[in-house]
Amino acid sequence: MKPDLRVTLAGVELASPIMTASGCCGYGEELAEAFPLSTLGALVTKSITREPRLGHPPPRTAETASGMLNAIGLANVGLDCFIAEKIPFLEKQKTCVIVNVAGSTQTEYVEISARLNDCPRVDMIELNISCPHVDAGGMEFGTDPVITERLVSQVRKVFSRPIIAKLTPNVTDITAIARAAEAGGADVLSLINTLSGISIDVNTWRPRLTKNRGGLSGPAIKPVALAMVDKVYNCSKLPLIGIGGIATANDVVEFMLVGATAVQIGTALFVEPDAPVKITRDLTAYLKTRKLGSVRELVGKVRKY
Repeated sequence: MKPDLRVTLAGVELASPIMTASGCCGYGEELAEAFPLSTLGALVTKSITREPRLGHPPPRTAETASGMLNAIGLANVGLDCFIAEKIPFLEKQKTCVIVNVAGSTQTEYVEISARLNDCPRVDMIELNISCPHVDAGGMEFGTDPVITERLVSQVRKVFSRPIIAKLTPNVTDITAIARAAEAGGADVLSLINTLSGISIDVNTWRPRLTKNRGGLSGPAIKPVALAMVDKVYNCSKLPLIGIGGIATANDVVEFMLVGATAVQIGTALFVEPDAPVKITRDLTAYLKTRKLGSVRELVGKVRKY
């Protein structure tokens, strides 16, 4: 009998725990050329802001040991264009649709969320309060518990479906931010966003990114991400989405064992766009080998010393 890959987040059933990470697959059209999006439990769009953004000038990505740095600057088509031109494509996809929301002010987050509430095909929103490479907004909202709670609570008033708060690792105590997001009315927490980092070209003596620093992602951050998911799982009652260096089915299993109900795949998509297909297949094989009937049997079952 084939293992059951279905998981539930805030009352929304997903066909599998495998999701994309924001910013790593555009709005889904490009990824749909590599494999059917129905393979995914959910598609998470790149961040949407009220106005279009060109982002930072290149170079804005740089390869690092076991990962990459990016300082894209939340480049996106803007809310009006997204609703007019991207939502119609997403409406045809047989997967959960999650829109990542970003802004430079609390008002912007609220306005975007209110507009998206009028789009029935948007199953959830993910509040990007943790981006480390923009000049305004982004991470500053997610490093202060008071601001986090206030922002989430304001969005809660205008968006009637599940809200995911995306947490930054660039804080002293991630559990304080998790509790604040929960108090504000978040339904789900996703963690972690990228770590702040720098890479220098030893020939030019210049940073490899025009913004000097960017967000570190990929396998290099997986141990940090696992530790933070483990911490938050033990302090919050909300379901968690694990993010950080996931490239194999074994990575998925690790995140679920420490408490994640679902996971997001990001940097791996740049190397292998159809990685979710292989990961889903291998995850099914793992469950069969362990004689597990459901992927949900993994959640929080790590055997600690």
